[in-house]
Amino acid sequence: MRIDIITVVPELLSGPFSHSILKRAIDKGLVEVNVINLREYATNKHKQVDDYAYGGGAGMVLMAEPVVKCIEKLQEERTYDDIIYMSPDGEPFIQRVANQLALKKNLILLCGHYKGIDERIREHFITREISIGDFVLSGGELAAAVVADAVIRLLPGVISDETSALTDSFQDGLVAPPVYTRPADFRGHTVPKILLSGHEAKIEAWRFEKAVERTKQRRPDLFNNDSLNS
Repeated sequence: MRIDIITVVPELLSGPFSHSILKRAIDKGLVEVNVINLREYATNKHKQVDDYAYGGGAGMVLMAEPVVKCIEKLQEERTYDDIIYMSPDGEPFIQRVANQLALKKNLILLCGHYKGIDERIREHFITREISIGDFVLSGGELAAAVVADAVIRLLPGVISDETSALTDSFQDGLVAPPVYTRPADFRGHTVPKILLSGHEAKIEAWRFEKAVERTKQRRPDLFNNDSLNS
């Protein structure tokens, strides 16, 4: 998989891909992540990529020309499955969306900044818009890193035990059950005996029961969310 991230502030993305699971995935050649500085596609000596909004109002808007030049340059080199704009009014980013994107080969993630991007980019070049929540960030960089992380960890070989990703929260429409590790007795608080029994079927039944119980308590909305696993 290849993920190209277009941004005005590439420095914001230097950390997430330089450590832990994502770094190992990149080093192993399982994914290629390229952070592209939009200012390299500016058309004036000041590297300006934003301008005032028509009609007035506060905030600057990313101009169409540098963004489109960048996208078209990338498209000359390969075909992209999706050109995604990270936007507060995009579709909610849930596990189902991460699963879908993990099956793609080439993705562009466009990070908004300032007051957003020229609407003509959205109308004619963007194929999908994604939001990581009902709040506004200073830019789309952190949102792009969230999406990339959630997608990359699903790729074959990224996590040494691939069943781990399949048992994460939300993969089956439930949050994860409680987990425990050594010691079995910590200051008088003990691990449930069933987990020490070695009886795999009973352990899985217990985990499912606890996952359902925890989901009802903490995320009852998931029981009415038919789109989660569709």
